[in-house]
Amino acid sequence: MKIMIPGWVDGTLQPVEKLAAHVQGLRHRAVSVFLVHDDEILIQQRAAGKYHTPGLWANTCCTHPHWDEDPKACAVRRLEEELGITGVDPEWKDQIEYRADVGQGLTEHEVVDLFLVQCTDRPVLHLNPDEVDGVRWVSLEHLEKEASEYPERFTPWLRIYLAEHKLSVFGPA
Repeated sequence: MKIMIPGWVDGTLQPVEKLAAHVQGLRHRAVSVFLVHDDEILIQQRAAGKYHTPGLWANTCCTHPHWDEDPKACAVRRLEEELGITGVDPEWKDQIEYRADVGQGLTEHEVVDLFLVQCTDRPVLHLNPDEVDGVRWVSLEHLEKEASEYPERFTPWLRIYLAEHKLSVFGPA
């Protein structure tokens, strides 16, 4: 089954096949979530079977909404599908745009709705092995340092978020 996501073709937003959007480098909609407990962020290691950036560390959850899906509903859906996280209310923080080579001739050119989830307790996780190989909790300071020292371990979009959009995610509302 082909997954249809919102993408721009000749300036018009319309349903496009997800892989085709990456092959053609089409500008398309995306959602990214950062889940925080105390002063630590939950990051995920992308599954080895992913068609781009396998095994790299990313923010808590990043995905593409289905055609005609609300970004917040998408964030809630994918937190459950990827990590088994339920009962959270993501706070919309900002919308940003970036373009990055993600290897194998594929490009992410995303218009991203950024969400933050502040948790009073660490959630119980049930990792989907098709999506996630591992998770860890890390402070923002440590994440920035590690991404700077070992950029090859992190997805291009996480490095972009940290370098250019940190205040959009972690700054005041």
